[in-house]
Amino acid sequence: MTPLNYNHLYYFYAVATDGSITKASTRLHLKPQTISGQISSFEAHIGVELFDRRGKTLHLSEIGRLIYGYAEEIFQLGDELKAVLKTQEPARWQTFTIGVTDAIPKALAYKLISPALNMAEPVRLICNEGDQDSLLADLAVNRLDLVLTDQPLPAGGHIKAYNHGLAESGFTFFAAAKLASVCKESFPKSLSGQPFLLQGKKSAARQRLSSWFEKYDIVPRIIAEFDDSALMKSFGQEGYGAFAAPTLMEKMIVSQFNVEIIGRTEEIKEHYYAISPDRRLKHPAIVEIVNAATAATIET
Repeated sequence: MTPLNYNHLYYFYAVATDGSITKASTRLHLKPQTISGQISSFEAHIGVELFDRRGKTLHLSEIGRLIYGYAEEIFQLGDELKAVLKTQEPARWQTFTIGVTDAIPKALAYKLISPALNMAEPVRLICNEGDQDSLLADLAVNRLDLVLTDQPLPAGGHIKAYNHGLAESGFTFFAAAKLASVCKESFPKSLSGQPFLLQGKKSAARQRLSSWFEKYDIVPRIIAEFDDSALMKSFGQEGYGAFAAPTLMEKMIVSQFNVEIIGRTEEIKEHYYAISPDRRLKHPAIVEIVNAATAATIET
């Protein structure tokens, strides 16, 4: 194959990033026809279609998504190189790309990740969010340095990666004042028949809560289910139902959402993991995160 045409790759990267040829052409001060022609030439050269064209809307094809990931890294390195050439000094930071599963509460993710930004050697942090399968796939092809999740890497999987335990927590139950006053008495039996807000099916906590309810013959009235934990807490704040969250986030939840504590249990445990490609941690930011999490209890 002839050498890769990086001009073609850049035009593809620009369109994929901006979402349309029109937006990319405006930003690059080029005619749409010029960019369209360059992308067509690129597709002809590599023998694949980079976009699924549906009318005027462009969606990355499966191979397009893969190539976009490489292009993103290539042009990010190019930006670093330009900075080095401009200052005539070596880059003083390195990129740290982390994937956070959408089941991890944002406040907790911040607490776990933030030590990486306090290192003596600065890093450029890039955070991606998604489901665990997608993030692990990105980890497998080196698009991510780390995945932060509430579920360990499944045994017998095809991805070569390793679990590093970060923290664990029991669960606290919360509600707005009026509902909390009803539920506090005779907890946890008092939850039966009361409105309850539950985590979505993608959350590991969902299965643990359901098993705990069944163990104690508790049948709450499920009002809604949420993939977004912050949205669940917002509904709880308005009195639509009680909800449960990791105890290590207790102080933050009470303060931020103005809810009261109904009760706690240590029978339900939430575990948090860092999944990395290496058993022996090498990236300094990963080492910092793991050391900070294991050295002390996280308080939020």
